[in-house]
Amino acid sequence: MRQFDLSETLLMLPAILFGFSIHEFWHAYTATLFGDDTPAKQGRLTLNPLVHIDLIGFLLLIYAGFGWAKPVQVNPQAFRNPKRDDLLVSIAGPLSNLITAILFAVIIKGLFLFADELFKIPDYGGYILKILVYFVWINLVLFVFNLIPLPPLDGSHILLGLLPERFQSFKEYLLRFGGIALLALILLGSWTNRELLPIGTITQAIYQSLFRLLGLY
Repeated sequence: MRQFDLSETLLMLPAILFGFSIHEFWHAYTATLFGDDTPAKQGRLTLNPLVHIDLIGFLLLIYAGFGWAKPVQVNPQAFRNPKRDDLLVSIAGPLSNLITAILFAVIIKGLFLFADELFKIPDYGGYILKILVYFVWINLVLFVFNLIPLPPLDGSHILLGLLPERFQSFKEYLLRFGGIALLALILLGSWTNRELLPIGTITQAIYQSLFRLLGLY
């Protein structure tokens, strides 16, 4: 389990709150576009983090390095094309995190090009850069983590939506045991300090590729 660092946590906090909020907002907004008013009725069409944060999931993310937001509830039967639209709603959350990460990387590049004095402010410049970098890193982590094809993550909804009907028995097995497998892998990896889920490795690869592409690495 990672060692808790208050100063680093405070620097990460804006990115965590925004990453969770943008992720759940786009689930809600996409579902609404396809005809489901459930998220609107539950007040989820907002970027207010207080609406989207699950207290236990948030605290676990802060102290243990993994956690979750409050899932947006949808009614696939309200969609115009239930199978396709449910798949797109599932994709919308992780995709919003990827786009957010790219946008903040571009912002960092732009600031280095046109306002690099911001990062040279005594006592504060380094912190400003770190906060912006965390917006890239945290959103990439959320993108990668949520694409793991195990319930209740978005990746499982995507996988289930893409699998043909002949895999119905596998779908039922995944829904029944996938969540247990995910929790077991997270806890075992935390206790043994081993990366049983390659979240960090994949995130680091995307992060480095993005920064190299922008000439920041």
